[in-house]
Amino acid sequence: FDRVLGGGLVAGGVVLIGGDPGIGKSTLLLQALAVLAPHHKVVYVSGEESADQVALRAQRLQLPTEGLQLLPEIGLEAILGTLAAARPRIAVIDSIQTLYSDAYSSAPGSVTQVRECAAQLTRFAKQSGTCLILVGHVTKDGSLAGPRVLEHMVDTVLYFEGDTHSSFRLVRAFKNRFGAVNELGVFAMTDRGLRPVSNPSAIFLSQHSQPVPGACVLVTQEGTRPLLVEVQALVDNSHAPSPRRLSVGLEQNRLAMLLAVAHRHAGIQCADQDVFVNAVGGVKITEPAADLAVLLAIVSSLKNKPLPAQLAVFGEVGLAGEIRPAPRGQERLKEAAKLGFTHAIVPKANAPKGGVKGI
Repeated sequence: FDRVLGGGLVAGGVVLIGGDPGIGKSTLLLQALAVLAPHHKVVYVSGEESADQVALRAQRLQLPTEGLQLLPEIGLEAILGTLAAARPRIAVIDSIQTLYSDAYSSAPGSVTQVRECAAQLTRFAKQSGTCLILVGHVTKDGSLAGPRVLEHMVDTVLYFEGDTHSSFRLVRAFKNRFGAVNELGVFAMTDRGLRPVSNPSAIFLSQHSQPVPGACVLVTQEGTRPLLVEVQALVDNSHAPSPRRLSVGLEQNRLAMLLAVAHRHAGIQCADQDVFVNAVGGVKITEPAADLAVLLAIVSSLKNKPLPAQLAVFGEVGLAGEIRPAPRGQERLKEAAKLGFTHAIVPKANAPKGGVKGI
């Protein structure tokens, strides 16, 4: 969590964290406050659960609650009065969509209520030096609910991602005035709450006993952290007039572009083939450095020939067919070597002059 925040919480800073219902936002913040409570004055404002429900969750997670002040309240004026009297170092508002101000007649969760409640809480945080963490709901398309100005008000915007059917959760920073954006934190959901994953690359790599066609290991960069992710492709004869082009975890338009580049510059024909591409582990990859791994996985599946074992790949593919360099190439290669990879295909500009030990 500290990694995603850029090193930790900042006095007077306002953090907004959003995610799907039941993904673990409240659990993560309750665990964080339980760790901070012995050293700092903390307040947990719950607008969605009663005090007994929060206490029951803390008991189930076996969290120490000494020093943790709990306030079940949704009235903004009452919350500000309590915070002004208590003067905590850290306060959590769970959630901003449940709050309302008596100064406005609209319902809680409306645009006016969310905007004004967030504005007054942000003003309090800046004036008092209290670090404020706001929990936000998300819409059906995954964006934060409420007015867009909410994201502009705060200092940091975090998204909690992950499949509810999987035990792994990803916390990603989309805005951070105090650290790197696109930073990634990986957690595992257990019966004792969320636990950090020390080696997240292991989640995104399939454990094949033998190399299989259509699989290629990509070294991607999430913020300051290099990650190894397996990209899988399946190319099959199409039985429909329009062959399907489906990608999960990768950009659909970029897949279409890469297939066009492969056809034009390498003579690889997929016009009558269905092409499916997937990033293992549910991770979303947006950087162009994944291009080369996607193309190699597609060609491997098309030819039904596996790529060599312990091979790592990264590089951007241009429309002219050239392989363009990726940022932080040295760090990517070191991460691959650390996980036992012995060979790498990288852009020429990323090839280290002195080499990387093990590769």
